[in-house]
Amino acid sequence: MGLLAWLRFPEAPAIDDLDDAAVVKLHSGIIRRKPFLRRLYVDFYRTIEQWLPQGCTKRVVELGSGGGFIKEVIPKIITSDVVPVAELDMCFSALEMPFGDASVDAFCMMDVLHHLPDVRRFLAEADRCLRPGGRIVMIEPANTAWGRFVYQKFHHEAFDPTGPWDLQPGGPLSTANGAIPWIVFVRDRQELARALPHLRLVHLRPHTPVRYLLSGGLSMRQLAPNFSYAVIKRIEGLLRPLYGCLGMFYTIVLEREEHGPATEEA
Repeated sequence: MGLLAWLRFPEAPAIDDLDDAAVVKLHSGIIRRKPFLRRLYVDFYRTIEQWLPQGCTKRVVELGSGGGFIKEVIPKIITSDVVPVAELDMCFSALEMPFGDASVDAFCMMDVLHHLPDVRRFLAEADRCLRPGGRIVMIEPANTAWGRFVYQKFHHEAFDPTGPWDLQPGGPLSTANGAIPWIVFVRDRQELARALPHLRLVHLRPHTPVRYLLSGGLSMRQLAPNFSYAVIKRIEGLLRPLYGCLGMFYTIVLEREEHGPATEEA
């Protein structure tokens, strides 16, 4: 048995079709059985929470909720996915959302943008739905030297910084380009500003160089003991000046300009 085969989480071989709704339940079980990974999810959810707009009391929507548990951190959030999952609040495509104009305070997403087949269409739809001052808060793969190396060498998803914004037709999870967040918000930032002038990029920061790797993610065995999480997190904090080279994830925040359309009552 090769090293990579041994490192694969026991449930991972059971995933034959990444786009099957049953995979969501499998992922949910993996997250809950890996304490290190679960703590990382909690930290990511708290990062999302801290970037929500102040006074967002009407409607906050998570897109691509999958097997996550964001309601444990942000109880009033509306969970959703493009595949039907009984535990989630709604099922719809992020390219055509069932919300009125200016009726949403914030959209949250974690590792979702780089799976969307038409990013322009999603951003235009989110722009329509957001109230003035509303935000899109996302955590996505980072195109740093370390992140690019890991994603291109050891991850099953494509990671092509030379690619376009859009993806070839395919399934919601099996089709992806992990470099799309960098493409849209760094490489083509001026194009984004021209296409969607109401959406302002207010924050983009790389972070988390090693915790996800040590957690094993959703397909590999956990590589660090549970008790080491806090220590490793502090070590990562010491590496903050090097996040531009070492970060594996971005936190990205877009805000709808206040001079948008009048807010609709939900």
